[in-house]
Amino acid sequence: MEINRIQTNDIPQIIKNRKSRDAIQYDGIDDRVKTIVQAIRQDGDKAVKHYIHQLDGVHLTNYIVTQAEIAEAYHSVSEDMIEVLNEANANIKNYHAKQKETSWYSADAQGVWLGQQVTPIERVGVYVPGGKAAYPSTVLMNIMPAVVAGVSDIIVTTPVQADGTINPMTLVAADLAGASQILKVGGAHGVATLAYGTETVQAVDKIVGPGNAYVARAKKYVFGDVGIDMIAGPSEVCVIADETAEPAYVAADLIAQAEHDELASAVAVTTSESIASAIQLEVEAQMKQRDRQAILQESIQQQGGIYVVSDLETAMKFVNAWAPEHLELQIAEPFEWLPHVKHAGAIFLGHYTPEPLGDYFAGPNHTLPTNGTAKFSSPLGVYDFMKKSSVIYYTENALNQVRHQVERFADEEGLDGHRESVRIRFND
Repeated sequence: MEINRIQTNDIPQIIKNRKSRDAIQYDGIDDRVKTIVQAIRQDGDKAVKHYIHQLDGVHLTNYIVTQAEIAEAYHSVSEDMIEVLNEANANIKNYHAKQKETSWYSADAQGVWLGQQVTPIERVGVYVPGGKAAYPSTVLMNIMPAVVAGVSDIIVTTPVQADGTINPMTLVAADLAGASQILKVGGAHGVATLAYGTETVQAVDKIVGPGNAYVARAKKYVFGDVGIDMIAGPSEVCVIADETAEPAYVAADLIAQAEHDELASAVAVTTSESIASAIQLEVEAQMKQRDRQAILQESIQQQGGIYVVSDLETAMKFVNAWAPEHLELQIAEPFEWLPHVKHAGAIFLGHYTPEPLGDYFAGPNHTLPTNGTAKFSSPLGVYDFMKKSSVIYYTENALNQVRHQVERFADEEGLDGHRESVRIRFND
């Protein structure tokens, strides 16, 4: 892991290089995604089963998880893990309950009544990565905000395993969180099934959840016909460390992020030369003890970095230029510096708030904006599952008071139908 001393004027180029780290070429993927989506849109269940067989190597007559399968999954998951899932689910629910907005109305002028009606989306699809591994935290994080919002139907789709089943942990987490239906369909064919429906699955209104490149491109392709949460890129963490930071903690947190995949970006920014050197040594030592050696080596060497800056003001300029997905402030006064953070997906304060705490248990959502998109977007939340309608009411007298202003607008824009829509009410 290289150490570089940088100044403020170095930051723009560093950030530009980091934002271009996603080396995937999408042309071939986009062509394949388009073929899959169009086939499912046209042929429904037949196409879904075809792609499950072709891409997942499994022949299914029914790709909807049964209640018997869910019941069996509970027998396969330990009681202590179910207890952990329930506790995490409660934390997530309690946190997101504070995000829920309510409708409001006001009578600001005589005869005028205005407002905003807030209603939940009716049907939501949740994509959960799967196949060889289970991600129960992703299940909880994507379902519970929808439940809090009041979504009526929450359809989970996840890749089928080689034996035709879904990982029991995924099933239990989905059931505990409140999924209405679970499908054994992954990849682009899973996204298409949610977006357009089939003979046996009703289409959803919005799709959320992370996935591989095929899932991301499929979500982008169907956007407009349905809503989506975001197009997620490789994961990233930025740890700001001053002289009070414990290098072993910083290194462990960098490695925790780097083990996601080869393109994951783990970066430390410190005001101390000695801390930088200690972090470098700790990363090298701790990496040897971790399981995912090949991924870690690639991620740390190609995407990782340690930057030494003159002061915390410069460190904050780095943060706000990058807008990282995860930001840790392992500094003496994290609350004092919190107002200086303008752009970050999730902010972890102090030496005892590691990023995995947010991934699994604390309550805030771990579905976060990546690759600089925290400059204009937010973590997944209850607000992603609700929509707002403007409400307007005028009495006859109130409309008469403003009719000429409205007619003038219509005349200026050359829309005489708009003008007459108002005028006709006063022809007599």
